[in-house]
Amino acid sequence: LMLQGLVDYVILGHSERRQYFGDTDELVARKVKAALEHGLMPIMCVGERLDEYEAGKTEEIVTRQVRAGLSGLAGIGGLVIAYEPVWAIGTGRPATGADANRVIGMIRDVVGTMFGSAVGDSIRIQYGGSVTPENVTEFVSQPEIDGALVGGASLKADSFVEIVRRTAEAKA
Repeated sequence: LMLQGLVDYVILGHSERRQYFGDTDELVARKVKAALEHGLMPIMCVGERLDEYEAGKTEEIVTRQVRAGLSGLAGIGGLVIAYEPVWAIGTGRPATGADANRVIGMIRDVVGTMFGSAVGDSIRIQYGGSVTPENVTEFVSQPEIDGALVGGASLKADSFVEIVRRTAEAKA
């Protein structure tokens, strides 16, 4: 309530919250519900760690996180999902656009199963794994990817402006 009128969106389930503060899928679900109840739009982050990625568990982990995060909701309003492959963050080893597109398409299918295909088709899903001015076009030009959740590159104004410019060009 204290942030009402000051912010519109809140990032929940971010990899750093999960890693350093122990946020679980269940806690993320409670936070998503609370945000929606208080008029905030959640950006719910989902994504697998390196060991899970290398074990071929991307679909299993991400599906579990999406289902858990959205469980108990009658609707999702303007909720945004960000696919954040943890193994790609800060490593200089981002996913390929095609790989991110495949996972985000799978996320759409999970949401569609839970809330209907129209919701699955229309939900905004972003890619958030080491986005830079040099690679943003590869991601945002993919058909399933609606935008980017920018981390470290957003701390440098010139870099962030270039990401915004290239995203606008790719989505025009």
